[in-house]
Amino acid sequence: MKFANRLDAIETSAIRELFKLLGKPGIISFAGGFPDPALFDVEGIREATAAVLANQPGAVLQYGATEGWQPLREGISAFMADKGSQVTPDGLIVTTGSQQALDLIGKTMISPGDKVIVEAPTFLATIQCFRLYGADIVGAPIDADGVKVDVLEQLIEQHKPKLVYLIPTFGNPSGATLSRERRLRILEIAARTQTLVVEDDPYGELYFGAPPPPSLLALSEQVPGSREWLAHCGSFSKILSPGLRVGWMIAPAQLLAKATMCKQFSDAHTSNLTQATAAHYLTLGRLHPTLDKVRAVYAHRAQTMAQCLKRDLGDAIEFNAPQGGMFFWARLTQGRNAADFAKRAIEKLVAFVPGAPFYAHDPDPSTLRLSFATADVAKIEEGIARLRQAL
Repeated sequence: MKFANRLDAIETSAIRELFKLLGKPGIISFAGGFPDPALFDVEGIREATAAVLANQPGAVLQYGATEGWQPLREGISAFMADKGSQVTPDGLIVTTGSQQALDLIGKTMISPGDKVIVEAPTFLATIQCFRLYGADIVGAPIDADGVKVDVLEQLIEQHKPKLVYLIPTFGNPSGATLSRERRLRILEIAARTQTLVVEDDPYGELYFGAPPPPSLLALSEQVPGSREWLAHCGSFSKILSPGLRVGWMIAPAQLLAKATMCKQFSDAHTSNLTQATAAHYLTLGRLHPTLDKVRAVYAHRAQTMAQCLKRDLGDAIEFNAPQGGMFFWARLTQGRNAADFAKRAIEKLVAFVPGAPFYAHDPDPSTLRLSFATADVAKIEEGIARLRQAL
């Protein structure tokens, strides 16, 4: 068969390929970016699902509006207001996970050859998605506090990109969080250069101590003109359930209209049943208590992983402990190659993701990502001990 040329530069996800190795008995995985299913509020979701099926069976099992289930759009608007962002229900569309929002941005904004700036490293699926639409991707370096804004500004001036994609809060894979000052500078640059900035925020509610700085969306009210050059992607996948496949996209009206049109061609609309379930769940008052529990569990696991990495791997690894999210981003010392290390680790029945696939170009072969979300404390301790044996 002759496939579309756009597929020539695309490979299957390195992480998805790694998952094929995870069926071995006894393996401990730090590879996936999955929430822990033991922490899902099953009772709350069951109650919400039963309620919408009892009260609105015809509507929730029928076709719906592409823009989304109106009660959910209202619920997301209220959810965002609690986070400091003023968004009307008509100012957002519901997507099938935030990943669909990124795909819609790719469809509506990227033509073959367009420059797109992403963090180096960044979310692997975004690299793949934007490349599928022909983007020429440029990596902006990061440090422990997120993207280096001075360099980002230079790259914007040099490349005149179609858009900039950032995960400002507890980034994947970096775990880094931009300071308030850097966020304000990015908004100022976006407004001055008229460059679309896409803020992806799936992890912002998973903080361990004090809340992170306000989102770019919330801060945009302080930077005149920046809101017109900002798109925000959110999701309930990491804080409620990924199986619901409910996310959203907030963007300027023109972009939102084009994205809605493209979503019509893609899936017509996100499942009414899951949208209505999420909408009703938000009215039950269970989300914040659930989040409090999740934050406490993840914080304890992250602390345990940091302690074990220092104790068992010592000078062989460098990392900055995250203050939220799901990931450690680490670098092996003494020229060690993370891909080779990963192969030895699999032999010891422990898995992680080498860092190279998270770079659009010029990868650092010594980097790796470790997720603490789905492994309990005992497995973290045992898994890191096995990594010591694999060095």
